[in-house]
Amino acid sequence: MSAPERITGASNGLPVHVSVVGPSMDQSDTSQRGFRVGLPNNADALSTCFATSYAGIIAFMAVATEGSFAKAGERLGIGRSAVCRNVQKLETQLSTRLFLRTTRTTNLTQEGERFFENCNQGVTHIVEAMNDMLDLRQGPPRGFIRIRSTVGFGRKVVAPLLFKFSELYPDIAVDLSLDDRPADFAAEQIDVAFRDGRIEDSSIIAKQLIPMQMVLCASRAYAEERGLPSMLEDLAQHDCINLRLSGRVFEWDFKVDGRMRKYLPTARLTFNDADLVLQAVLEGRGIAQMPGYQIRDYITRNELVVALRHNVPDDRGHYICYLCRQNLPSRIRVFVDFMTEQIRALNSLCLGEFNPDYLEREHQA
Repeated sequence: MSAPERITGASNGLPVHVSVVGPSMDQSDTSQRGFRVGLPNNADALSTCFATSYAGIIAFMAVATEGSFAKAGERLGIGRSAVCRNVQKLETQLSTRLFLRTTRTTNLTQEGERFFENCNQGVTHIVEAMNDMLDLRQGPPRGFIRIRSTVGFGRKVVAPLLFKFSELYPDIAVDLSLDDRPADFAAEQIDVAFRDGRIEDSSIIAKQLIPMQMVLCASRAYAEERGLPSMLEDLAQHDCINLRLSGRVFEWDFKVDGRMRKYLPTARLTFNDADLVLQAVLEGRGIAQMPGYQIRDYITRNELVVALRHNVPDDRGHYICYLCRQNLPSRIRVFVDFMTEQIRALNSLCLGEFNPDYLEREHQA
């Protein structure tokens, strides 16, 4: 399919390129069934007028601009006879003669000139509206993006990158909301959403940014005093800190002998906020399983140490999601590309530290 063609307005008000979607001009007689002279006040005038007049008005505008039925047909890509039929039906509908026709000339009547002036305003607005839509798809990125992200990932990863994005694309306004509930794209008019875990919604486009590695970690002080677990069975001997969201305590996930295993620890401390879990771990209150993006910087600064690194699960991901891949506005396209590149670059700096198998897999790939 060829790229959409920009529509430009000529000085006489008629679009240079007119594309009619739906029934062809010479099929417009089937639409006459919906017209009735002397419509009552409560009739749906808009739908009736569109059904009966659209093809006729386009043909009328082309003839008035070109000064010839034949040239109008060439411009619209239909035969001269089809143009004549549609103009005649329009004149019948209006009960008005719009053209004075001779064998050599075709001129507007006084009523035709008035009708042309009124229609010309509508055509101009239509051209402007179509060009505006094409600009959103093909032109420089601009407009408004409404974004939803899970709280932790949004605060730690997405929000800091928005400042750089805004500098690169100053004509794009961004609205970020943080919420751990799945986004309702249609009802909440969400353009892009960041989701964690496993995506089972087939109605959206979900592009994995990075694996979501859940890492068991503790502070250095805790590790020196209590040691670190070397197998899952050792967890019962440790002070575990857990997270509760939406009333549900999260189970810990591990990969053992190539299979996923879940573990629900007996926690001494449980919070409904991931930052509070992190703070408790940093203070040496116990051990916890947290997403890699949340602890990356603390691992790099040697403030936290990783336990059971060979059991880090790899069946989840961080995803960027949107409704449709086709006809994606340029503002959303550049945002998705920017976030994909930036987040993957951040992730490559630390993922191997959490799971040494990662670097080997990447090298083999």
